[in-house]
Amino acid sequence: MAVIFQTNKKTGITYAYQNEPYWDKEKQQSRAKRTLIGKVDPITGEIIPTRSYKKKPAPTSSEVKPGPIPMTQVRRIFYGAGYLLDQIGKQTGVYADLKAIFPEHYKQILSIAYYLILEENNALSRFSH
Repeated sequence: MAVIFQTNKKTGITYAYQNEPYWDKEKQQSRAKRTLIGKVDPITGEIIPTRSYKKKPAPTSSEVKPGPIPMTQVRRIFYGAGYLLDQIGKQTGVYADLKAIFPEHYKQILSIAYYLILEENNALSRFSH
């Protein structure tokens, strides 16, 4: 591996690249992979590293994130639109209000409301008793 210096003609800045030559079997030619190391200071001649090559400080113990938590239980549950509407009714208080006002018929009223929401294009006469 060698370091190659290349000057940009427009800006006049000299860049340093790490050169890794290899043989391309398909083209039967020598090729090179170049990785930018940084700029060359015109006064001192030292290589000023680019941002990606700057060393990051080691994280302190308070910055270290905890590792992954192992899965102890795996299950798949399918919920339908009825479950969603039940949960909305319970969280908004509609379910409790209907149960308090119509203790014997609140489930039938909820069923009719669910039917009207879920089957908006069908007539109420198609609702099964």
